[in-house]
Amino acid sequence: MAVGDKPNPGIERVGVYVDGFNLYYGLRELGRRRHLWLDLRAMAMRILRPHQRLVGVRYFTATIRNDPPAIARQEVYLAATESLGVEVVLGRYQEQLVRCRNCGATRRTYAEKQSDVALAGAMLEDVANDQVDVVMLVSADSDLCAAIHAIRRMDDRRGRKTRVVTVFPPGRRSDRLRQDSDAWFPLGEAVIRQSQLPAIVRASDGAVYHRPPYWN
Repeated sequence: MAVGDKPNPGIERVGVYVDGFNLYYGLRELGRRRHLWLDLRAMAMRILRPHQRLVGVRYFTATIRNDPPAIARQEVYLAATESLGVEVVLGRYQEQLVRCRNCGATRRTYAEKQSDVALAGAMLEDVANDQVDVVMLVSADSDLCAAIHAIRRMDDRRGRKTRVVTVFPPGRRSDRLRQDSDAWFPLGEAVIRQSQLPAIVRASDGAVYHRPPYWN
């Protein structure tokens, strides 16, 4: 996150924190795969208000396991995203065995770990360091309400107010997050369509990233 200096007191500094897992499945439900090549900075800029300034976008996700084509697509997307100034924070998937209550059979599954903790920590750190005036959370995970409550307590001690705005990915909503946020709104399909990366992303270091054909 860039240093959140505030030369103009009339401008709100906004940090955007994206729950990649939540957003991914919202995009899949909305348009299958065609919306996955999403420009997160462009998306963030489209949902800011005129009196707001974007100070950074952080994207929290986990590395895919045991699916080489999907891993390759994710690596290309994350590299393209980072090349445009988005900070990518990686958690991990942990293998779990789940037993069926009816038949007793077990199956292997994977649960995302650490991403929500990292996201919560990033929000709290930026508020504590006076980097942001507005926390914009892109998620519908009610587990993040605990971080919002911690921000409220921090604000009480500091004697100032940090606004928390929750942006719900397509098809997702949380009543608890709605109640705990200062404002909320759904991420609209028009913003998503208008915020797609170009088919070929050319980074400043000369690297070139192509939209995966599977996502067309």
